[in-house]
Amino acid sequence: MSDLWKKSATEIVALLKDGEVSSDDLLDALEARIAAVDGAVNALPITCWDRARIAAADADRETVLAGLPVAIKDLSAVQGVRTTFGSPIFADNVPSHSDYVVERLEARGGIVYAKSNTPEFGAGANTFNPIFGATRNPWDTRMSAAGSSGGAAAALASGTAWLAHGSDLGGSLRTPAGFNSVVGLRPSPGLIPSGPDITTYQTLGVQGPMGRSVADVALMLDAMAGPDPRDPRTMSLSVDSYVAALTSESADLRVAWLGDLGETVVDPEIKALCAEAAAGFSALGGRVDEACPDLSGAFDCFQTLRAAFFAARFASLLDAHRNQLKPDVIWNIEKGLALTADDIGRAERERSSLYQRVAAFLEIYNLLVSPVMQARPYPVEETSVREIAGRKMNTYIDWIAITFSFTITGLPALSLPCGFTRDGLPVGLQLIGRHRGEADLLRAAAALEALLGVADAVPIDPLVRH
Repeated sequence: MSDLWKKSATEIVALLKDGEVSSDDLLDALEARIAAVDGAVNALPITCWDRARIAAADADRETVLAGLPVAIKDLSAVQGVRTTFGSPIFADNVPSHSDYVVERLEARGGIVYAKSNTPEFGAGANTFNPIFGATRNPWDTRMSAAGSSGGAAAALASGTAWLAHGSDLGGSLRTPAGFNSVVGLRPSPGLIPSGPDITTYQTLGVQGPMGRSVADVALMLDAMAGPDPRDPRTMSLSVDSYVAALTSESADLRVAWLGDLGETVVDPEIKALCAEAAAGFSALGGRVDEACPDLSGAFDCFQTLRAAFFAARFASLLDAHRNQLKPDVIWNIEKGLALTADDIGRAERERSSLYQRVAAFLEIYNLLVSPVMQARPYPVEETSVREIAGRKMNTYIDWIAITFSFTITGLPALSLPCGFTRDGLPVGLQLIGRHRGEADLLRAAAALEALLGVADAVPIDPLVRH
């Protein structure tokens, strides 16, 4: 049992269903693995072993996850488990209910055993907060694991999770997946229930699955997806199983390769590695063209709508707890409060126009491919990337424009490991599919993953460097 942590989630679920391992065996393996390596990474600062073992006693092997332990990002409430949102305001918060996505995972056989680290309220693409400190990248513990699902990604990479829940607003699931050489899927808004939520109709932020391979992510999506009457954004599924869709017949691929988005700048080594990986679709029988939809206005549109989102959700905290909020959160809220109705209306019109332009482009191409990260993993002490290839970043989120420019389209987007820099740091590829096209997106990603042969790189023992 000592090497269970090395196996994929798909393999572990098969063992559970065959009765070859129990959920208690898996919890034992995780508890030992966390004790051995998480001190160097700080991915899972909250654990709930007693709660998990109670759930393990009733695990149903006929469910999707069959009693597999899963980690939950510390932005989502778990009943009876400390949930801080990375904020000192909620440092001792123990919720009386779970979020809908947690209930769904538990109903489908997931066992919650830990909460993964996140920046304060998920603000920022570097995972650190004043309660638990920083999460470090297992590939080089001097480096950031990115964020805001950095704890989830680092846990997967270091073998302290088989599956991890994440969330994504501007790239919070995709960027850390790229930084840690794991797979993360930002699904279409409404595919996975979210809430209870004070902004029930917002569609910028979504819940999503993270795993070490495309097959593991498809498995977790089967456990997460589907309608929930409490969330009006949710919808019926277009496929019976995303795992089954991986092996179904695929359409001919016509792929658009986007080395950058015009307004963005990408580290040259990252761009070259991603271009080589994207060319792999040609070897799979697809056609790959260098082409880019018109994404003009996406940068300002996202910045405006994100600021409005922060003001709607957190303005009351600014009034009551300003001295406990980090400067980036204050900046976001105040930027939102300063917006006019015309500012928001202009951004909403631009979002609609942008979607129509990208949707028209996707009538020609059925897959867009770009780097998922503009910069390589950087020192964890730096709160964000300040400069890329000589170009300065004006705000702490400018360096993730390559992901947030697609957030506002609502299209499904996946981060796939595609190689390593010369100094051994992971690089990820972003794959964007058609409207509600998760099944086709996962199938294409699985085919490229098999060709690239990178998935077996994780899990690893953290590379502790000073």
